[in-house]
Amino acid sequence: MDVSRFITIMVSMVFINNFILSKFLGLCSFIGVSKETKPAVSMGLAVTFVTTASSIITWLIYRYLLIPFNITYLRTISFILVIASFVQLVEMIIRKSAPALYRAFGIYLPLITVNCAVLGVAVLNSQEFFVNSRPVAGGLLMAAAQGFFAGAGYLLAMLLMSGIRERLELLDVPKSLKDVPLAFIVASLMSLAFMGFSGFKF
Repeated sequence: MDVSRFITIMVSMVFINNFILSKFLGLCSFIGVSKETKPAVSMGLAVTFVTTASSIITWLIYRYLLIPFNITYLRTISFILVIASFVQLVEMIIRKSAPALYRAFGIYLPLITVNCAVLGVAVLNSQEFFVNSRPVAGGLLMAAAQGFFAGAGYLLAMLLMSGIRERLELLDVPKSLKDVPLAFIVASLMSLAFMGFSGFKF
């Protein structure tokens, strides 16, 4: 197994191709849940779990079901079903184990189901780790790693954003910029900062 490939996946998914700050996917929950650090970190961990688990399951479905039966055109709908199932599982676990956290998430926890970042990872795995409908060596492990580090990149963005927004609450900000407008300005500046990583070459 090529360790350098896993390092490349890690750096790429967390910094260079960060789904929020570079690809602009999953912005709804990014803006909605990043007001406070605790819910933001919890959402990041939930998304990381979903992206990792769904990456493994969708890779297996693509490899052992869609390709052998020549029904790869069902890729998107089958991936969405897997993601929706995992989100329901996460939602049930959080509802039972941490009701206060479940209430803090509000509508944003079910929105992981339609979070295009999660589906984006699954589709990216099926494109990168298959060549002419054949899996590359170590494809399942790399797909799992890509799912995990995509979630880690999401978590990093949520953590940074929530820290900044908590500090901004202590400042005297004009009423017209409070909350969402200022959050978009901060997100834009963070995105510009992350563009600096795009110069990395491997």
